Amino acid sequence: MRRLLPSMACLVLALAACGGNGGAGAGAGADDTIKVGLIVSLTGNYTPLGSEDKKAVELAVEQVNGQGGLLGRKVELVTRDDKTAPDQGIVAYNQIKGEIDALIGPVFSNSALAIEPLSQRDKMPYLSLAPAQEQVEPIKSYVFVTPALSSMYAERYLQYIQAEGIKTVAVAWDSKSAYSVSGHAAMVKLAPKYGVTIAVDEAYETSTSDFSPLFTHVRESAAEALVFWGSGAPGVTAAKQYAASGLKTPLFLTASQASKLWLEPMGAAAEGMTVQSAIGVVGEHLPDGEQKKIIEQMATPYKQKHGYGPPQFAQDGYSASLLLFEAIRKAGSTDKTKIQQALESMDLITPNGRFRYSPTDHSGLSPEFISVNTVKDGQFVPTDWAKEQLAKTVTAE
Repeated sequence: MRRLLPSMACLVLALAACGGNGGAGAGAGADDTIKVGLIVSLTGNYTPLGSEDKKAVELAVEQVNGQGGLLGRKVELVTRDDKTAPDQGIVAYNQIKGEIDALIGPVFSNSALAIEPLSQRDKMPYLSLAPAQEQVEPIKSYVFVTPALSSMYAERYLQYIQAEGIKTVAVAWDSKSAYSVSGHAAMVKLAPKYGVTIAVDEAYETSTSDFSPLFTHVRESAAEALVFWGSGAPGVTAAKQYAASGLKTPLFLTASQASKLWLEPMGAAAEGMTVQSAIGVVGEHLPDGEQKKIIEQMATPYKQKHGYGPPQFAQDGYSASLLLFEAIRKAGSTDKTKIQQALESMDLITPNGRFRYSPTDHSGLSPEFISVNTVKDGQFVPTDWAKEQLAKTVTAE
């Protein structure tokens, strides 16, 4: 059985034990740093997402370096901004590809998809922070995904919808976002499996500022819930307008809104709305165990440093870091092929849940590590259904 690593302390002890022999890649000395590339949106529409990823990866690097580094070497982060634009993601990648040992990012699915073929061509181990399905279907040997895929978020909602006895839903999706397009496609495909009919299926664009036509169509339909797929500004705009519209059909939002960056502008209007998240966002509600420990390992110092708990995007960045660090340890080297091979045999608990990468699965997660929450007093609180499901999942693990 593959070994699990419940805490960074255990990780670092293991790394230190391996550091003296074979730690360096070909031609590298023991004093060289291990360079990890990070490409995220630090300007543009996805700045709120990318900035949280950056904080989390920096925390992980700080922690591992504070315990002696990897393979006896310090980890250095090489960060670039994709400006929430695919072409700028390509520019950023080309700037750093010659100096890094592996890559994390971007959070913007369109940028992630643009970089993917380049990393595959260059045999660059790449842990994407975007959940778009196309990144790993079909498999690209050097490309791995850290967030749960859009299809998993779709299936988790359908599981919850079925459990709630809801038969008919409306779905809105951003036609310009790869994440949203993937999530919508999965929901349409999987709905019959859960006995759900889609009464309203409505596309919008990222620049949409008026969602009143959508709410009118939902009001005139038999939909018992409105599932809204969107990232960044549309998630706030649509939710605010929904609250003001008087529409009684419950609004279900995806994990892109599982952040104070959505909660704060929403204020009291967010109360009672349903929002998905990674398991790490609601770690305090889990039973004691290894999953909760690894979440707290990140959440406690993150909150001390930034004044608030880590949001959805931070969970992704930290989880990607742990996966990459463990792959380098297992590889005993920064040789890119060895890191790729180590990732394909990975079995590791992270704040996002337990990853089981394999040659045929570069996502590694399952829908069971996704929570369905209600906003209560400005916090994400698992629904009774989610609390029960998550407890079963972490107990079984």
